[in-house]
Amino acid sequence: MTKNKKNLSIPPVPAVLLSIISVQGGAAIAKGIFPALGAASTSALRIGLSAIILFIYNRPNLKNLTSAQWKAVALYGLTLGAMNLIFYLALARIPLGLGVTLEFIGPLVLALTGSKRILDYLWVILAAAGIALIAPWSNNGVDLIGVLLALLAGAFWAGYIVMGGRISKIMDGGQAVAIGMLFASALVLPVAIWDGLLLNIKPVFLLSGLALALLSSAIPFTLEINALRKMPAKTFSVLMSLEPAAAALSGLIFLHEYLSVYEWLAVGLVVIASAGATLTSKKQEHIAPEC
Repeated sequence: MTKNKKNLSIPPVPAVLLSIISVQGGAAIAKGIFPALGAASTSALRIGLSAIILFIYNRPNLKNLTSAQWKAVALYGLTLGAMNLIFYLALARIPLGLGVTLEFIGPLVLALTGSKRILDYLWVILAAAGIALIAPWSNNGVDLIGVLLALLAGAFWAGYIVMGGRISKIMDGGQAVAIGMLFASALVLPVAIWDGLLLNIKPVFLLSGLALALLSSAIPFTLEINALRKMPAKTFSVLMSLEPAAAALSGLIFLHEYLSVYEWLAVGLVVIASAGATLTSKKQEHIAPEC
């Protein structure tokens, strides 16, 4: 038995890379469902099924939670739901690669908050240049609302990281995610019902939703947790900085979303800014995964 476990063990770097591929593959599946269900209902499908899977797997004890824990996990879950819903609304308007690139600005700004070193201003300038290249200053085909939604999703991602760090100190991480997903579902489901497209769900969409939940939540979480046990958080964050580029490639391969030279340059600038900020940061925190 021990030998089999060793054979199945994935080294940390490949594990993180597989996690990134899994998340972006899930995002591509989600965007493929948009024409039938729309962004809100697809988000509800993903979060709802993820909540069921994580709740069954972690089996959290709700009776033992204190008032402080309930408040923290509720805010954590609502932020998680808003982040996912807004990001999917952005993806309905702009390519996957641009959406992830703009969303990454949130954690990047968080990582640089309070820094006064001159080198860190370089990362800010690079990230700002990336946004400038994407922004629809002229009629370049990029949807302004989609850009703003992606940036807003990034702000919620930054908030999710802060709250995730706080909640990890007062309760078990697995229980926090499982219960938080219930609150996320409570936020997203009414929006999906109001949207009206939730009625279009058929058995085939449940299968796609299950794949989406596994690829976007269960599989990457497992890979990342195992990787973090074997590598420094800073190394993990540098690898996670590849996410925008992976998203752009995923959009190209699976969704046939072609980016312009300027848009690819924008992706590259944000990747460099994120990796640079991580390497020069004194903090050992990592960019939390999207849920």
